[in-house]
Amino acid sequence: MKRIFAMLLAVLMLLAGCAGGTGTKDAAVTAQPDPTAAATPEGPAMDATGRYLLDEDGEAVVDDATALPAQATDDNYRVFYEIFVGSFSDSDGDGTGDLQGIIDRMDYLNDGDDGDGLSLGVEGLWLSPIFTSASYHKYDVDDYYAIDPAFGTEEDLRQLVELCHERNVKVILDLVINHTGTHNPWFEAFAEAHRSGDTDSPYYDFYCYYTKGETAPAGRTFQKLSGTDIYYECNFSDAMPELNYDNDAVRQAVLDVAAYYMDLGVDGFRFDAAKYIYFGDNGSSAAFWQWYIGQLKAIDPDVYTVAEVWDSDGVTDLYYPALNCFDFTTSQADGLIAQAAQAGSVNRYTAYVQGYLERVRALNADAMIVPFLSNHDMDRAAGYLTAGGGNMKMAANLYLLSSGSPFLYYGEELGMRGSRGGANTDANRRLKMEWGDGDTVSDPEGSTYDHARVDASAADQMADGDSLYSYYKKLIMIRKANPAICRGEYTALELDTPKTGGFTATWEGDTVMVLHNAGTEPAVIQLADLTGLEITGVNAAIGMGGASLDGTTLTLDGQTSAVIGCA
Repeated sequence: MKRIFAMLLAVLMLLAGCAGGTGTKDAAVTAQPDPTAAATPEGPAMDATGRYLLDEDGEAVVDDATALPAQATDDNYRVFYEIFVGSFSDSDGDGTGDLQGIIDRMDYLNDGDDGDGLSLGVEGLWLSPIFTSASYHKYDVDDYYAIDPAFGTEEDLRQLVELCHERNVKVILDLVINHTGTHNPWFEAFAEAHRSGDTDSPYYDFYCYYTKGETAPAGRTFQKLSGTDIYYECNFSDAMPELNYDNDAVRQAVLDVAAYYMDLGVDGFRFDAAKYIYFGDNGSSAAFWQWYIGQLKAIDPDVYTVAEVWDSDGVTDLYYPALNCFDFTTSQADGLIAQAAQAGSVNRYTAYVQGYLERVRALNADAMIVPFLSNHDMDRAAGYLTAGGGNMKMAANLYLLSSGSPFLYYGEELGMRGSRGGANTDANRRLKMEWGDGDTVSDPEGSTYDHARVDASAADQMADGDSLYSYYKKLIMIRKANPAICRGEYTALELDTPKTGGFTATWEGDTVMVLHNAGTEPAVIQLADLTGLEITGVNAAIGMGGASLDGTTLTLDGQTSAVIGCA
């Protein structure tokens, strides 16, 4: 029975997925182990792909922990997928991505079967702002209670949430409450109150401002409100006025917005510009979030919340008593993940993760690390990690086979490229998804990026077992089959050479060891020297090569990672 499970999983892990724009499952491609590659006296052989161990009969061998079907995720340790809605998938031919387009692509993202290997397998979706707005990016909200018509309707959102829940996928909305748009009814009422001198209006103090003759607060940006003697605060743009969080009515208003969408079924929120609630005052901003998240948890204790606090760890630590924060230290071209992936110090990266977890869990027992490579505000990772080589795969190994709740940016799994470039526009980072099947979604307003964006489209990569898409799919399957990786007590391992490194993770009595070799040459690792744990086998190996185990001596090929079972 174990051998049957092992063979089934080996096939599932090598499924290339399927062709077709809507994610249908009628063209699956599998890569079978090479039956001629027998084990040698020095240790188990690898199959022809270099990914799976073979026994003496040339059959795939997978440790018991991996042979079990992938465990369904029932907590918040999930792989999330950021979707810039207007650039993802267009269902009605108008060139703009929409909610129905996401619904149509759910079989690509998660088809509801953790074990069939026919979808990417992400466990959560982060949707960029979907509320009415005059801009293409929607970060200047005009009405929090209305879905932008370009994206669809509230009923479309309900259907998407229901479909995701059927497939054990959580949905979080990008909630921008530091500022609104100038066409927001709140701001229009604020402006009218000041123009008419109506100091009794509940909106008179809804936004931050100062009056002519007063000294403008230092370091902030203000714009004169026409027809008045006041200047409203607008640190991001004069189209983005800042709300006044010293006003209890404002606090209640933004709490009501979140509660409305939680009642609709949304699982949580990504909070934009979280450190700017009180501009330049992290202490007051962090205190607001402690109050706000406390209110949300009173509604749903399991609400998923993550904050954008784009700053050093010393600053994000101030916010961790309230909620998790994206880890910007690990992201972008100069982040720890990219550095380690490009044959830098894996030891430095794993030591950092351990220290991070120890620190934030001392602040909040439920805290986790939220790593990522890039997002809609950053140049795409494939531009500096060479998607065609091993660096991109190594980076994916480092952050997906690790602790916490990682976020990948739409198209990252295809190696899509995009950067601000000479035009200095974020639209170049938010280009249309390369489906390759006639999807009519277009690039966003203001984009100028005209270089090759991806080596092969989603349609091509889904039918190719060696594609980057298939690689990401296998990584996520390995993560799900070894649940201790992301949830367990994390202990960094110090290896002799900086290009190799790893950690152990123990969860509910199960211990695994994850080892990475970011160099280009094979590494021979004496596992007995790293830990006193009993080694039970290689659960999985993934990368540019393979892994073999002889007793407690592991040979790990270059730009490859292995998950080792321990007892």
